[in-house]
Amino acid sequence: MTLDTFLALLAFAFVTSVTPGPNNLMLIASGANFGFRRSIPHMVGISLGHMAMTLIVGLGLVGVMIAVPQTQTALKIVSVIYMLWLAWKLAHASAPAEQGGLARPLTFVQAAAFQWVNPKAWAMSLGAVAAYAPDRHLATVAIVAAVFAAVNLPSVSLWAWAGGMLRRWLTNPARLRVFNWTMAGLLVLSLVPVIWP
Repeated sequence: MTLDTFLALLAFAFVTSVTPGPNNLMLIASGANFGFRRSIPHMVGISLGHMAMTLIVGLGLVGVMIAVPQTQTALKIVSVIYMLWLAWKLAHASAPAEQGGLARPLTFVQAAAFQWVNPKAWAMSLGAVAAYAPDRHLATVAIVAAVFAAVNLPSVSLWAWAGGMLRRWLTNPARLRVFNWTMAGLLVLSLVPVIWP
């Protein structure tokens, strides 16, 4: 990989990681509801989960999806259903204190698994492999995946930090409810490109 290609990959990873999408909307909500520290496993799960996804996509899964187009349709359906369920849960969430300690942010494993139903994560992985690892050699795909993990973690952390900064303002239950409904609505809106490409 040439230096120019590497720098282009860094820019692509940063722009796609830091812009709004399902992961970042969920992280700002997690930061607001649980604080930055309790959201760390969620952030790390996103970054390492997406890295693993990019590796798997680059090392063969993209070929399967091209050969069997029905897998793309099935993935869209599962993604939309799961994201709508998450939006509903977020919209109806009350303050963690009101839930008797039962409320908790996504775990590392849940956040890593979420990448497989996140349409933006799929677009990022498929786009990165197509543009920066078209040969699909292990070394090239590994570089793409590692760059995404390295750039993604600080990028998504900004969203959890922003949510944490809002936390004090959201101690008012009415404001928290409006915030959670707004984040849920934005999560649903993020599905528009999936439903109507």
